[in-house]
Amino acid sequence: MKYYKLLILLIILATISSCTGLKAVPEGDYLYTGAKVKIEDKDISKRERNDVKDQIKELLIPKPNKSILGLRPALFFYNLAGDVKKEKGFRYWLKYKLGQEPVLFSKVDMDYNSDITQNYVENIGYFNATTVADSSSHGRTAKAKYNVTLRKQYIIKSITLPADSTVLSNEINKSMRRTLLKVGKPYNLQNIKDERSRIDVRLKEKGFFYFDENYLLFQVDSTVANHEVDLILKIKNEIPAVAQKQYRINDIIIYSNFTLNDTVSKNRDSAFVYNDFKIYDREKMFKPKIYDRTLYFHKDDLYNRTNHNLSLNRLVTLGTFKFVKNQFTVVEGKDGYLDATYYLTPLPRKSIRFEVLAKTNSANYNGTEINTNWSNRNAFRGAELLTLGTFVGIETQFSGQNKGFNVYRFGGEATLIWPRFIVPFKLRSASGFVPRTKLNLFYENQVRTKLYHLNTFKGSFGYLWKESERKEHELKLTEITYVNSTSVSNLYKDEIIENPSLGKVIEEQLIFGPSYSYTFTNTMQKRKKHTFYFKGSLDFSGNLAGLVMGATSSVDPKEIAGVAFSQFTKAEADFRHYLNLGGELQVASRAIVGVGYAYGNSRELPYIKQFFIGGTNSVRAFRARSIGPGVFDESALNNTFLPDQSGDIKVEFNTELRGKIYNFIKGAVFVDAGNIWLLNEDSNKPGGQISSKFLEQLAIGTGVGLRFDFSFLVLRTDLAFPLKYPTSAEFNNIDPLDKRWRKDNLMFNLAIGYPF
Repeated sequence: MKYYKLLILLIILATISSCTGLKAVPEGDYLYTGAKVKIEDKDISKRERNDVKDQIKELLIPKPNKSILGLRPALFFYNLAGDVKKEKGFRYWLKYKLGQEPVLFSKVDMDYNSDITQNYVENIGYFNATTVADSSSHGRTAKAKYNVTLRKQYIIKSITLPADSTVLSNEINKSMRRTLLKVGKPYNLQNIKDERSRIDVRLKEKGFFYFDENYLLFQVDSTVANHEVDLILKIKNEIPAVAQKQYRINDIIIYSNFTLNDTVSKNRDSAFVYNDFKIYDREKMFKPKIYDRTLYFHKDDLYNRTNHNLSLNRLVTLGTFKFVKNQFTVVEGKDGYLDATYYLTPLPRKSIRFEVLAKTNSANYNGTEINTNWSNRNAFRGAELLTLGTFVGIETQFSGQNKGFNVYRFGGEATLIWPRFIVPFKLRSASGFVPRTKLNLFYENQVRTKLYHLNTFKGSFGYLWKESERKEHELKLTEITYVNSTSVSNLYKDEIIENPSLGKVIEEQLIFGPSYSYTFTNTMQKRKKHTFYFKGSLDFSGNLAGLVMGATSSVDPKEIAGVAFSQFTKAEADFRHYLNLGGELQVASRAIVGVGYAYGNSRELPYIKQFFIGGTNSVRAFRARSIGPGVFDESALNNTFLPDQSGDIKVEFNTELRGKIYNFIKGAVFVDAGNIWLLNEDSNKPGGQISSKFLEQLAIGTGVGLRFDFSFLVLRTDLAFPLKYPTSAEFNNIDPLDKRWRKDNLMFNLAIGYPF
């Protein structure tokens, strides 16, 4: 036994030794372990010294091999792979994907790093700084050292602006109210560069179409006083005449059906004038009003870069044109004027799309759907988008209590989108994105085998608009939903007698009212360390009708066309945070909070508006829609058919560590928690009402998963198990070696796409 333990110890020591990566270091060279930067000056604060030190370290090259507690796993895998002759296969992946070539001290150019360091500290105002490079070695490793003496930082004493009376100089002087350079602040070369760019942007807003920031020169005089500088802004002598002029818009010329084979002179006889636009559209494909709503320029307007970009962006986001190009040209014989020409290439007006989809939903159902969509991108010659579609599909639950009750769906949808606000008064959006008015009609017949048929009719009218790339709004002035059931089986009727909750699914429902949602996201910025997604929504139903009809009691509800309408208010917030740790390693987290309150004509929220939890995109360690409400446990009643549990309040938390394993295979480790509750006590669901102990009633689960990212499809598999049940304050005993435990606790989820 002693020899056995000694052998294990030797193996561990050998592994640790090999992980240091020194095996691949050539004789006579050293493994580079990084640089130490020391700031000698004590006259500046510790925080400033640390900031300068961090910036210098970012500039130094090369970067050493990453180490963990003195171990370098990447070098271990590099050495383990040995010689690799082919640029593919497992050994190549092991050596260059998991592994990393050793960074040798002989590759470190200390003189270059010293120059980089010296340039940086001088650029932030330490003109009298000195940098001394040194190195030290220990065994087979070596480290670089850079000692930086900063001395006193120079500050800005004064800023001198162009003194002549030209229009260009006057506009530059006016723009200095928002200058980035402040007297009394430290000299910083990057701020000077940014100031030149800021002035250029400002001048582009004032008609200086041909101006460029390189025509500006900042001279720095450091001899004026002790550790102070004068900044002198000058316009270069070699600036061309066109760059000194302000330009206005002359003709606005639009080619509505331009192709690469066309010439500018082609079909000039087909031009017609509408307001400030000269339009070439012989086929009269588009009503000229769309340009009035889309383009920001008008005749005699001063050129403005913002209006330039907004006009282009709005033409693109119309969704009607395949290519959008514009050109500004100087008008001969009319000094200070530009012709603005737009070349527009439309997309095919009509198209038909046939899709075969793989589907998954939060109720653990997976299946397929066939969609047919016909579109007209210019339905009434105003860039309206008309879409007519049909669908048919089947969904099967591969796991869960209700396995075997397949769902068949078929139906159709019609959508008409206008590229403007349709309102009884004039309303113009200042955004670079075209606002939209949307009318939608939808019908679905859902057949749940052995149980019932459910018919759903929906109609909505509202607006969608984007403030910017990150912010989006949707306001539905009204959304009407009517649900009724047919062909309810005796099996399901018998189950309703035993469990009245099942009856909610097939209740006749009439819901109508406005809704609003706001979405913010910056997740498109892939290089940022922290990115966010937020969606908040408000949903109202029956409030105006309830007020007019005097709906005050759910005992004797008011009806429209023989159907009692729902009256409620519902709010939900979905917040997500993504922490990028480098490469493809990411921590994704989500928090969802929702609450709905029924009143007047309703005692509770209609079933399709209630909250559910559990399943492939929720708390994955529990069957879909099986958690809650509160500590209520439906499974304890021994019903043969378990209903989808629903509630008025929802709280859910998820966090997931995501990383790349190999090529298209990615992995994840996750923890989920959440529950739903009722606002009012329900005798059929004891323990379901919200209480002050709601946090103790959270269901908690964890697990691991694989994501197969085929670019066109992400197939997700998750294996999860409960850590804590809502009905218990104690954490679950975990015993994966026990067959009974695995049968009772392991939950496999097959889904498409990421959970959030």
